[in-house]
Amino acid sequence: MNPLHERIAASFDAQGLMRTLGARLVLVQDGEVHIEMPFSAHLTQQQGFVHAGAVTSIVDNACGYAALTRSAPGCEVVTAEFKTNFMRPAIGERFVAVGKVQSAGRMLTVCSGEVRAFAGAGPDYKVVALMQATMVSVPAGS
Repeated sequence: MNPLHERIAASFDAQGLMRTLGARLVLVQDGEVHIEMPFSAHLTQQQGFVHAGAVTSIVDNACGYAALTRSAPGCEVVTAEFKTNFMRPAIGERFVAVGKVQSAGRMLTVCSGEVRAFAGAGPDYKVVALMQATMVSVPAGS
C-alpha cells in the first residue's frame, strides 16, 4: 500500500458507519476513490431496494476521500454540501460508489460521484445515483 492509500484507509477504517454498511475501499488513486457495498436486506427500504441513505452514504464518502487525496498533509475534509439524483431503484448484488475530484482548491474541492449497481460478478452495471459535492479542507482534529 502506498502512503496515499494508507492515509485514506486509516481514516476509512475509523468510520463505524462504513463497517455497519459492510462497505470497503476498493480503489484509491489521486483524485479518485471507489467504495464497494454488498447488498444486505438490513439496508433496504419498504419496497426492498437499498435505502437512499445507504446509497448516499457511500457516494458521499467516495467523494470525500477523493477530495482527501488532494488535500494537504495534516488536513481532513468535511462535506459542505451535496446534491444527489436517484436515477433508478438501487437493485443489485453489490454497489460501487465512485468519487472523482473535478476541481481542487486550497479550501474547497468540488467532486462528482456515481453509484453503480452490479447484478453479478461481471463488469456490467447500471448507474443508480449521481452526486455533486463540495468538500471543505479543515485542520485535522477540528
